[in-house]
Amino acid sequence: MSPKNPKRRGERLRERSRPLRRRLGRRPPQGILLKSPEEIAMLRQAGGLVAECFARLAASIAPGLRLIDLDAEVTELILARGAEPLYKGYRGNPPDHPPFPGVICASVNQEICHGIPDARVLEAGDIVGIDIGLRYQGWCGDACVTFPVGAVSEAASRLMRVAEEAMYRGIAAAQPGNRLYDIGEAVQVHAEAAGYSVVRDWGGHGLGRSLHEPPSVPHTGDRENDLVLREGMVFTVEPMINAGAADCLLTEDGWTVVTEDGQLSAQFEHTLAVTADGPLILSPWHLAMGRTAG
Repeated sequence: MSPKNPKRRGERLRERSRPLRRRLGRRPPQGILLKSPEEIAMLRQAGGLVAECFARLAASIAPGLRLIDLDAEVTELILARGAEPLYKGYRGNPPDHPPFPGVICASVNQEICHGIPDARVLEAGDIVGIDIGLRYQGWCGDACVTFPVGAVSEAASRLMRVAEEAMYRGIAAAQPGNRLYDIGEAVQVHAEAAGYSVVRDWGGHGLGRSLHEPPSVPHTGDRENDLVLREGMVFTVEPMINAGAADCLLTEDGWTVVTEDGQLSAQFEHTLAVTADGPLILSPWHLAMGRTAG
């Protein structure tokens, strides 16, 4: 969730913004930190706590609720479980950037990502993307879900459905021996077939003891992203799907990214491990919320 330092309000974000998510960790070939089964089990515990947070939010989100109240609810649960919030105080790049003020990211309607959980009140018909990151027993969990607020329009409902489906298409492509671009291509084909666009300026990332590790995970099928997927890789798939064009702007708060054309955007995210049996979801909010994957 690293920000670009804006030169002015509404700075356009293009491919140059890809370094926003700095990758940490030791640098073996490709910089990838492969995880053992025991380490994946620990990551699954952290992801399970993220899923619990989303189950709590699913029962709470309603018209009239303030974003800051959602932030407080998640904060209370994270701390009660003995975990550490990761986003609050995060500065990203450059290091003198203003710290992120919330425990969650809360992105409403045309906001693509990194929305600030402030005193804004949710209204019926809104959609709100909630991104949660935490550390539990030394291992990180990270996921995002876009929720409807009350009854939403058919257009908003369809966008959310396709965005979630696109995420699962990408996850299904995370097979040992496949290439990184297979994930992005699966996302892109599904979203664009529905008439939507995929945000290119933001992508997934590796996850482990650090929130951001290699590899970067684009959500388009660009062939230069030809890294071969191997057992033990752990990363997020988190496409941001816009109802209109993919172009985006960074607002003057230095964090919130919005669609340039003002149309809706939706995001869904899971953390997964690449295993011999295929992708293993480590952040099972779909199960915690009584939903099916795919």
